[in-house]
Order: sequence, then structure tokens, then C-alpha cells
Amino acid sequence: MKKFNIRKVLDGLTASSSSGTASPQPGTYQNDVIQETLQSEHFQLCKTVRHGFPYQPSSMAFDPVQKILAIGTQSGAVRLFGRAGVECYCQHDSGAAVIQLQFLVNEGALVSALADDSVHLWNLRQKQPAILHTLKFNRERITFCHLPFQSKWLYIGTEKGNIHIVNVESFTLSGYVIMWNKAIELSSKSHPGPVVHISDNPMDEGKILIGFECGTVVLWDLKCKKADYRYNHDEAIHSVAWHHEGKQFTCSHSDGTLTTWNVRVPAKPTITVTPHGKQPKDGKKPEPCKPILKVEYKTTRAGDAFVVMSGGLSYDTGCRRSCLTVMHGKSTAVLEMDYPIVDFLTLCETPYPNDFQEPYAVVVLLEKDLVVIDLEQIGYPIFENPYPLSIHESPVTCVEYFADCPPELIPALYSVGSRQKRQGYSKKEWPISGGNWGQGTLSYPEIIVTGHADGSIKFWDASAIMLQVLYKLKTAKVFEKALKGGKEEKPSTEIVDEDPFAIQTVSWCPESRMLCVAGVSAHVIIYRFSKQEITTEVVQLLEVRMQGELNDVDSPDPADPPTPSTPVPPSSSSPTQEGEPPEAQPFTSDDGPRDNVPCLKVRSAPLKQSPGYQVELVIQLVWVSGEPPQQITSLAVSSSDGLVVFGNSSGLAVVDYLQKSLLLNISTSELYSPSDPYQRQPRSPRKTRQPSGGEGLPPCTLSHLNVKLTKMSKRISSPTEQKTGLDAKDSSFSRSRSSSVTSIERESREAISSFHFSESFPRKTDSSPSPSLWLGTTQGTVLVLSLSLPPTGDQRLQQPVEVSSCGTLVRLKGGILTMAFLDSLGAVLPPSYEPWSEPNAPDEEKTRRRRPASPPPTQEGQDSQYAVVCSEKQAKVVGLPSQSCFFKHNITESSFVLRADVVQMAAGLCLACFCANGHIMTLSLPSLRPLLDVNYLPLTDMRIARTFCFSNLGQALYLTSPTEIQRITYSQETCDNLQEMMGELFTPLETPEAPNRGFFKGLFGGGAQSLDREDLFGETAAGKASRSLAQHIPGPQGMEGMKGAASGVVGDLARARIALDERGQKLGELEDRTAAMMASADSFSKHAHDMMLKYKDKKWYQL
Repeated sequence: MKKFNIRKVLDGLTASSSSGTASPQPGTYQNDVIQETLQSEHFQLCKTVRHGFPYQPSSMAFDPVQKILAIGTQSGAVRLFGRAGVECYCQHDSGAAVIQLQFLVNEGALVSALADDSVHLWNLRQKQPAILHTLKFNRERITFCHLPFQSKWLYIGTEKGNIHIVNVESFTLSGYVIMWNKAIELSSKSHPGPVVHISDNPMDEGKILIGFECGTVVLWDLKCKKADYRYNHDEAIHSVAWHHEGKQFTCSHSDGTLTTWNVRVPAKPTITVTPHGKQPKDGKKPEPCKPILKVEYKTTRAGDAFVVMSGGLSYDTGCRRSCLTVMHGKSTAVLEMDYPIVDFLTLCETPYPNDFQEPYAVVVLLEKDLVVIDLEQIGYPIFENPYPLSIHESPVTCVEYFADCPPELIPALYSVGSRQKRQGYSKKEWPISGGNWGQGTLSYPEIIVTGHADGSIKFWDASAIMLQVLYKLKTAKVFEKALKGGKEEKPSTEIVDEDPFAIQTVSWCPESRMLCVAGVSAHVIIYRFSKQEITTEVVQLLEVRMQGELNDVDSPDPADPPTPSTPVPPSSSSPTQEGEPPEAQPFTSDDGPRDNVPCLKVRSAPLKQSPGYQVELVIQLVWVSGEPPQQITSLAVSSSDGLVVFGNSSGLAVVDYLQKSLLLNISTSELYSPSDPYQRQPRSPRKTRQPSGGEGLPPCTLSHLNVKLTKMSKRISSPTEQKTGLDAKDSSFSRSRSSSVTSIERESREAISSFHFSESFPRKTDSSPSPSLWLGTTQGTVLVLSLSLPPTGDQRLQQPVEVSSCGTLVRLKGGILTMAFLDSLGAVLPPSYEPWSEPNAPDEEKTRRRRPASPPPTQEGQDSQYAVVCSEKQAKVVGLPSQSCFFKHNITESSFVLRADVVQMAAGLCLACFCANGHIMTLSLPSLRPLLDVNYLPLTDMRIARTFCFSNLGQALYLTSPTEIQRITYSQETCDNLQEMMGELFTPLETPEAPNRGFFKGLFGGGAQSLDREDLFGETAAGKASRSLAQHIPGPQGMEGMKGAASGVVGDLARARIALDERGQKLGELEDRTAAMMASADSFSKHAHDMMLKYKDKKWYQL
């Protein structure tokens, strides 16, 4: 496993040229009480595992004995798959595309050929494969490779038409070369083109078949160094497949035809068919079809052979998707695929090419999927794929990572998700079943939540470096489907052209199982988890009118009292509320601007909700004076308070989802108190209302504020458009952006960037903690709202929640990213939550329980809590309720922080940061001492910035490609245990016995002919190859040092077991040969005795 050099910081160092601390006397005294247990040696950064479908696959190979699948990609990556949970990721340093892969069957090794004309030998006998040898060709381009079964000589075809031979053990070139002009001689007047196929005759290892692109095929005699036969065809060749008896072969061509040739009849093919061509009645050639890119011919002992091919469809079906054709006897099945076919392989019972193949499955590698087809069941059903390859089923728009979750959560999600599985899969076991699981004991519940462009949300079990989908939620079911192709009388109110249901951000409370999601169409949906199915007659809807600032908008008279929120009559049998007077009814006309209309239409018909997450409330922001609502940039849910808060560049809104009411709808500038030193001057000429605590408006009045402020905003683009625009405009991230890394630019107005619910001290004068909401802005300000909640029970559902502003806590450089709270001993204070209970249980069983936050120990004159605040530039630790800044650290000067989280490690608490310059850093808490600083990953893609997230116990992840999740760890403990946690790819297995040749073939010949390739290709017979042709680059370790590589006693046992297996296999082969010789001798003796008896008494003239 690749590990990174870490710049560790001395534990006593708390200040540097770029950082400083501020420690008043009380803070110094309290810091002596807090014992910080985390040190630099607790941290180490390394990659753990990569999940998902290999991005841009280019090649594939399968080991029929080990049952391991390898997939190469265009970026030089190799992904290896065994049984469910056994995966491995390897990367070529050059990054060149992998054009071909070849297993050394049952040897624990893999050969990869790259587009930069290099060939590599990988050792798979260790948990993290490594390159043993590399051979870099200098003068010729590699086009095709072939490694015969149980051979150490690799054939390499080139663009010039030549074939070179490599010894796989030493990775050196043989002096034996097959030149193109010797192969074709006078059969063609021009160059035959690149080598597109090499294979040996299944029955004679001394004969190899060479296919050239122009259509010429040559059967080459290795011993005689000459061509036995040449087969010429007018159409270009794409692939060649042998019959197992070695008497005929089939070629696929560029005109959609298959030609079958008899080895001894080179004049013309014995059979020419166009599987998908229309057969004319007048005997003419069928119409040409698309090229057949690959064909495989597999025989069965009991019936007809299977012919499997890709491509070859008629040009008339140009709009049809890519297809795989399976021909068996007189039946032809055309299997449509969702994506273009990259490659396919037929899995057979035997690895020996000279025996009946007995195919049982076809592995089809598509551009964005992996499909395995069962050939032994009627209708060719597919196998259920156990790998987590559906991450990209719809493009990922957001990711959240939760480590050390409640233990009962994964079984609960799995129980409701198991009912969503599709039917019709093959009933057989997944055929790619090699390798063994890891034996690591370091495991805890981990869940990854992914939001997608189609509005779906997936929950994944990520425990023990594995990944398995648990449950899928479709949020789009809440809304009406847009009618495509129909004439709309009214213009569309959608603010995105594509993917209007795409998930923008997710707030999830694992303990209470409350889920809140925000979409790009400025909508928020609140879900409760239930194990019972229900039918919702009317989806509860709340419409909110959020406005920004605009100078030319008519301002209300400051002397007029604020208008309280008034329910609006339902428009589609859905009860709605908003903070506008009744006169402002939804208005849409052909001439006037859209106003008070949401972007999406909520479903009006009854909604059947399966067990799992069920809709509690839908909140929609509405159009304002012809302008669409701004995208939601931050979101938080509190199950103990029954509140949801969300914000954007216009302001923030607080919603009581228990009473389905809007508590607060206010712009950011309205939250500052009149005496606030950080107050921003209002842009409107009118007098502003700025309540604070007991000053100005009372709390109950502030909760109904809905100030008429608006600002012209840009049309919101789709997630795809956002990414393209950001990449093109500022791919280097040279200037600071908002913390949410969305399309919101650095504008003069202040947007809400983060929220945090807490039982804390919102005012300096508070003596005991109370419910509060802390919010951070893109200008670096932390503001506080105090929450006054009614008692639990019926009063909570009837009395209003009061919200009052407490002004500004602190100001930092850059937008606020995250906030957290510590108690007086330095332990993190998690937000209070309501323990989960079945929401659809009978009324007498429903009791709203609120888990009270543990009250901190109160000491006279001392702070009871610490607030940890991190922005794009710096971090601060503030004591509460005194609001004194105890520690400050400037994280970066030249760059800015993209993601920051307060995480719980096994040995303590720390602040983890990921910067735009690629650095990953951790700081101790509360003193903010630097503990780790690694230059891990330069930010080259907006995708990384949008999806990078930290989690507890030293875990993190990000989307490394559109289809793959890369998990990393910054915990020394996890790095130390990683080898044990990873699965093993190679398992010592006996190679199946070779097919029995039969008595007569053994006596009179006719069976498979073996060849001593060492006598032909070795240095003694063939000489040395030209040194300038290829350069040998040895790997970091030799073959002997790599075999069975593992640590300690386990490695010694593995090596001893492998040695015994190999020795036993050789002894078994010797015993088999001895038995065969004895049987042959007995047979000869018997025949000789019978012959003697037959002619014993006959005279010479009777013979």
C-alpha cells in the first residue's frame, strides 16, 4: 500500500510564522485541566480502497482457475475482482491506457500491455499487487499479446506486423522473431498491417495462427520457421477463434461476416455467414453490416457449440443499442446492452484449449457497467452483481460519510432495502468467486450517503473497507412528472433545464433517522423512517418566499407593523403556508412576471410510501417578481427541537416540521444587532429592522418577519453546467470561493454557509445551556439564534416556537465551514436528538422522547463550553459563555480550506482540513496544535472539492472519477491494520487435470502435440535479441522476494503452503506420466502376446 511522506510537527510547537494563539488567563488555566491525548504519531495518511465501476474501461482478462477478473482502464488503472468484498486497485505510473491483460493462469501473476508500448508483470500473490518487471519497446508499437496456457513465453504482435517473444520469468526478449515479410512472403503485394491476433493451435503447440489487419491469416510452424498455410480474405479481420480440435477456426470481419476455415484448405472459407444480414433471394451477397468486433467459438460435449459475438448488426438498425449475439444451434439470441460493449469473455469449465470448452457464462464489459450472462438457463438471464458498481447509475451530486454509526442502523436500512431488489436474476452463484476476505478485527459501522442527479439517495454499508448498497430513496416521487412532447399552455417554472430533482445537499441524523434533503430546484424534503407501509392522501407542502436586496424595489413603510404569516388557501388540495399577506396570491400571466409559484409541482394524487423513508413535509421556495429562487447552500435538521433550517444568498428560513409552520424568514443583514461592530450597511435606503435579544422587536414578532428584499439573480444552471462553467473559469482555484463550492460567486451580499444546532450559551449572561442555532456566513461571521421551545407532548404541537437573535459571536477570515462544541473537559458535545421510534405506531405508543444533552459541570467564573469555528482561512476556539477567544490558528495564507470537520479519533479529538492546494491537515483541540500536514492531492477537479468529506476515526473519502469513490485514512491505527483488513486475491489451488487423450490417440498419435519452447526460444537456440528493441526495467523486488508476500508467521506459512502445493503438483504430474507409461507398456505387452498366440501354430505360407 502506497504511503505518503508526512511532515509531522513537534508536539510542543503551538505557534509559527503563519499562526498564533490568544490565551487569556482563564483560558490558560482551563487548558491545564484539558489533557490533549492526540500526538503526531497517531496520524498517517494512506489510501485504503477504491469502490465503484472502473472509469473508462479498455480491456479485461479472467483467470479460470483462480476465478479472478481484471479490468484495465484508459488511465492506466487495473481493478481486480474476486468474490463479493474482494477487490483491489492498481495503477501504472505512466497513466497510459491498458490495451490488453493476460493472466498467468493459476500462477498469481498478470501481464499488462499499455498504449505507451510497455509490458508489465504484476505479482498477485500479495495483498497489494506490485510490478515485478517492465519491458519498454522503443522501435515498435504493441498491438496484440498472447500467452499460451501453462507457458512462460509471451507472444507480442506489433504495428509493423512482426512478432516478438518474451520470457515471462526473466522478462527478456528472445532472439526468435517472426518477421511480417517471412510470414506472408508473396501472398500479398503490400504490407499486411498490424498484428490483430495470435493464438496457438489447440492440438499442436508448435503451430501458431497469426492474423493481420488486412485480412490475411498465417499458420506458422515454430520449429521449421516457415508458414504452413496462408488464408486470404478481402475484408479486414477483427478477431479469430479456434475450434477445440484444432482443425478449423472462425474469423470476424469488418463487413459483419463470419468466415470458418479448414486448416488444410487455405483456398477459401468452408462457411461464410452474415448473422444479421438480409439474405437476398437472387443469390447475391447479403448487404454489409457493422463490423463484428469479436467472436468466440466454444464447444460442448453434449450438444451444439456456442458462438458469441459483439457487433455485426445491420446498418438499418443504427439507432439500436449495442448488442451481444449468442448463437447456439439453430437459435440466435440478440441481447441488448445499456451501454457500448468494450470487451467480453466466455467463461468455460476447463482452462485447456484442446478440450470441450463447456461454456457456462459470458462476462460483458460495458462502458459503464459489468454484466454476466448465464448461458445454462433458458432466456440467458443475468447474474445479480455483488459489487458496488452502481454508484454512477445517476451522476453523483453530493456525498456524506458517517463512521461509528448506531449498530442497529445498518440492519434497519438493509431490511427495508432488501424489498427493493429486482427479480429475474439467475439462480446460480456469482461465477467470479476467487480470493479470500480479510481477517482484520478493526471494524465499526460505517455508512456512506450519496445524492444523485435524478433525485435519488443511496445508503451504502461501508464497514470493514467493503461497500454494499443498503437502501435507495427516490425523492422525485413526491413531484408530478413533466409531460414530454406535450404543448404547455403556461411557460415552465423549472429553473434547471436538466435534472430538476438533483440533490444539492443532505442533512441526516443517524440516531433519530431523520433525513432532510435539498434539491437544485430550491426545494427541501423532510423524511421520517418507518418500517410500515402507508398511503399519504395529501403531501404536506409549505411555500416560502425568500427575497434578497434590491434598491429599486418598493420598500414597506418602516412605521407599518410587520405582517404576520398567514396560511394561503390550498391550490391543489395541499395545505400551504408562507410569510406573505393574503393579498399576494400566486400570480402568473402571459404578460406579467411569475410570482409566488414554486419551481416544481407537488404530487396531488395519493402517494403510496413503502417501508423506509417517508415524506413528512415538502418546503418549496417560490419565484419572486419574475426571478427564480436562489439555490440552497446550507441545511441542518434537529430532531430534538423538531426544526429544519436552510439558507442561501437571500437569507435563511427556520421551519417547525412538527407544526408544519414557518418560524423565521429573514435576510442575513437583518440578523445583526444595531450595535454590532460587524454590521453591514443595508443597501436599501429604507430604515432596517435589526432586533437583537431583548432589544427591538420581541422574539415572537421576529419569528414572523418576512422582509420584502430582493435582488436580481442569475438563472440557476444544472449540476453539469455548474461543473463545466467552474472548471473553465477557475480550474486552478487561484481565488477563494464560497465554502459550499457551488455556482454562487463572491458577491457583495452575504450568504449562509453553515448551521449547527446546540445546547449552548447563546448570550454572555446565560448561566445554563439552552437550545440555540449557530450559523456561519460566507463573510466569516458567526451569528447566534436562541430557541425557546414549548414543553414536550401536546403543548409542543400547539404552542409556537420562539426564535430571537443574539447577535454576533466571532468573525474569521473567509467563509465559515464548520462549527462544533466541546465541554469543559475537551470532549465533543454532540447535538441532542430524539431517539428513533416508529412514527406509524398506534397513538398510545407514540411518546416524544428527547434525549437531553449532558449538562456541563458549572464552575464559578469559568467557561463551561468551547465553540470550535473553522473558516476557509483560519480556526478559532471561543469560550462560552464568556465569548473569549482562547486559541487562533491561521490554517493557510496562499490557498483556502475546502472542507473541515471536527472528528473523533480513537485517542482524542481533532480538527481535520482539506485545502485547495491538496494539503490534508489535522489540528489538536482545543489548542489547535498542528499534528499532520500532508501534500496529498492537488485539486484538479471540481468533483473532488464537491465530494470530499471527513468522518470519525480517521476516515475520509472523495469521488475520484464520475464512477469511483476513493477512501483514505489519516489514522495510524487503521494504516497498521490495513494489510489484515484487505482480502487476498491469490489462493493456492491445483490446476485441473489435462483432458484424457484416449487409448488409440495415445498409441497411434493424433492427440495434442507438446512443444519444448525452451529449445526454440532460449538464448542457446535463438540467440540474443537486439538491445535497442526494448529496455528491461526491473520492479522494486524480484519474483522470489514477492511470492507469498505477507507479514510475519502468516507469510511464512503461505510460502510453505505454496511450495508444498507446487512440489505436490510436480510429483502428481510425474506420477501421472509414470502411470501413463506403465499403462502403455501393459497395453503393448498384451497386444504382443495376442499377436504371438494368433500366429503361433500357423505355417509361413498361411501368414
